[in-house]
Amino acid sequence: MTKRFIKTLLLGTTIASFMLSGCGNSSEAAPAEASVEEAAPTEEVVEEEEDTSAIQLDGYNLLWHDEFDGDKLNDKIWTREVREVGWTNNELQAYVDSEENAFVKDGTLVLKALDSGDGTYTSGKVNSQNKADFQYGKVVVSAKTPKGKGLWPAIWMMPQDEEHYGQWPKCGEIDIMEVLGDDVTKAYQTIHYGAPHAEQQGTYVISNALKDGTFATKFHEYSVEWEPGEIRFYTDDHLVLTVNDWFSAVEGEDDKPYPAPFDQPFFVQMNLAVGGDWPGDPDENTDFENAEFAIDYVRVYQKDSYDMNVEKPKKEYRAPDETGNYINNGDFATELDKAADWTFYQASGGKGEATVSNGELIITTEEEGTEDYSVQIFQADIPQVKGHKYRVTFDMKADEARKAIVCVSAPTAGWVRYLPDTEFDVSTEMETYIFEYEMTEKDDNNGRLEFNLGHRGSTATIHIANVRLEEIE
Repeated sequence: MTKRFIKTLLLGTTIASFMLSGCGNSSEAAPAEASVEEAAPTEEVVEEEEDTSAIQLDGYNLLWHDEFDGDKLNDKIWTREVREVGWTNNELQAYVDSEENAFVKDGTLVLKALDSGDGTYTSGKVNSQNKADFQYGKVVVSAKTPKGKGLWPAIWMMPQDEEHYGQWPKCGEIDIMEVLGDDVTKAYQTIHYGAPHAEQQGTYVISNALKDGTFATKFHEYSVEWEPGEIRFYTDDHLVLTVNDWFSAVEGEDDKPYPAPFDQPFFVQMNLAVGGDWPGDPDENTDFENAEFAIDYVRVYQKDSYDMNVEKPKKEYRAPDETGNYINNGDFATELDKAADWTFYQASGGKGEATVSNGELIITTEEEGTEDYSVQIFQADIPQVKGHKYRVTFDMKADEARKAIVCVSAPTAGWVRYLPDTEFDVSTEMETYIFEYEMTEKDDNNGRLEFNLGHRGSTATIHIANVRLEEIE
């Protein structure tokens, strides 16, 4: 924090009051009863009230902040967290209490990853748990991310008492920012909750039109506005995600009263991970000389008051079409519209193309990839209601006999399967396939019908027609 001090020569009396740093608290001292003649001159350092006018926000009070203007980490706010290799997400780094991995320099906090040379790494992680916990508010962080495969910086929040609703993900998690080092044009902002584990995520991609437009070339601002019943995420003042529908429960039991789990004190933490399930391991091009996550400031604000009388929004399920079909453009009468119907997806080495012709969706594959979903076509936002039964039907053929997988998944509810991943044979003649299932999980407004064509030992072209997903008695 930025502080200013003045030296005051006291002659016979003491200053009656002085301001303390942080949170605007004050302390009063009783005046000394001494005359000028009786008291020897003394010198006392008195802390002057910090000028925070430049960082105030309309409608908010500044609760606490750190501008990292000093020469060392402020241990009144932050703790260097210590964790062993592989503590979570199969990450490769150990978090250590070291000035080499977490230090303040030139007005920034630097979290630095170091290569140990034996396939493991050390890195920095700081948190404000039990020092600057708060419930509801706005968090604003300015940061610059590192670039390189396997580097994974994050700014996130966890509850002060993780056991209040149960261990992760039941306790809840608020991710203000995550950027993967191999794509520093995209920032992720997410909440996690459950069980079963559910998440809602937004992404912000920097426009290619911006000069040096990456999160690694300059500082960008990430923020969250956390209120009872609603959480809003921003990147550089762009609204990225608004969420108001979540839950906390022990699997198989009723939900805790809304807005649990996001109705308890949380704390801020920041770290630079190396490797792990999401970003993958570093490669020979990862530059650990510059593997630094730089944070310019952290500012936490609160409103004067919050309305605690919130109710969980009622789910509104979209209706099927007049024939009972929940699938949009299932007859492929029009070109694919990612915003309204089908999305063609490629990952993990998969490469192909999806086109529409004569009422058929035609998927050509150049590379099958290493995962089932490496070549995938899906449609999301399909209502799924617990206890209801559904039927999936479609016509399909291939240019050469091969295999494919169909399922109905839950991308925002832990990727559980309402219709399990089902492999089936595809012949060179158009055939009709029928799959029925009962929805046994929590109601979900975002079921997803998937056809997974990767990693099946074939790149034969697929033709799909007449896709339906309907409710049955």
